[in-house]
Amino acid sequence: MAELGEHPAALLDRYALPPERLAEPGARLSIPRYMHLGHAAIEQCREPALGLRMGRLMQPGQAGLAGVTAAQAPTLGEAARTLLRFEPLYAANYRGQSRFEEDSTGAWLRFYSISPYNAYNRFVVDSVLSGWLAQLSQLAGQPLQAERMEIEFEAPDYAERYQALSLHPVQFGAETNQLRLNRAILDLANPAHCPSTWQHLLQLCEQELLERTRIRSLAERIAHLLGPLLNGGREPDLEEVARHLQLPTWTLRRKLAEEGTQFRAILNDTRRDLAMSYIRDTELAFGEIAYLLGFASAEAFQRAFKRWSGVTPGEFRRSQRRSA
Repeated sequence: MAELGEHPAALLDRYALPPERLAEPGARLSIPRYMHLGHAAIEQCREPALGLRMGRLMQPGQAGLAGVTAAQAPTLGEAARTLLRFEPLYAANYRGQSRFEEDSTGAWLRFYSISPYNAYNRFVVDSVLSGWLAQLSQLAGQPLQAERMEIEFEAPDYAERYQALSLHPVQFGAETNQLRLNRAILDLANPAHCPSTWQHLLQLCEQELLERTRIRSLAERIAHLLGPLLNGGREPDLEEVARHLQLPTWTLRRKLAEEGTQFRAILNDTRRDLAMSYIRDTELAFGEIAYLLGFASAEAFQRAFKRWSGVTPGEFRRSQRRSA
């Protein structure tokens, strides 16, 4: 925003993000609130490609411990792998996790789907893909371009702005959000690499990632899994979740009983919490929210929401607007 001559202070105040809040270690912003903030920034700047600008300004240290560790990797390929492998240490989305998939000629850096796409979430994909290239460019000491780039949503009005990121024409309406780096880029040496510091930081990342997993109850782990498994018109069942956890179905059912809960209760609670967050923090239509939560129709979602909260989604949204 500052680069565009706009002052972000008022917007940060509106979203309760003063400097001391931004400086808190481990502080996080909810995904819907982040999308709402991004949309407000785009409107104030009148810059629909704000996400691409955001990504271009990204620095490794802004990805926390994972970014600092990536900055000590021996090669750019290892730096990219580190940024994506330890993504849960600096960013978490119930829709999924980014992946680094390498082959003999290069690697895909994949960002998960956050469809359906609208004015509130396209900038997230823009900033992530642009940011990966910016962070790696800083380590290489030279500007880098992806060999190919694919974007899940259809070409926006600012589609030509992506072309600076890719050697080949960017493909819109693709099956996933991803960029490809060739072997020459992956093998570039990082001049800042220190072997002992790199190994030490890797150990710290592994320990923190393990600790975050260990402290979760089984119910919490399932709630974290459910988001990516929910999609338009279908809901995951116990058998599907058991496969993801690599547990027999009967063992999963027994362990949940030992924690005093059931799969259906976790699914309903997860859907309810996500629904309230979407309605409160975004302007998504109820049909879009129904799709995100795996309901077969908007009507089915509205019936479920009233059962959970005692009010309709519309009444809940209006009450939240009044209280705000």
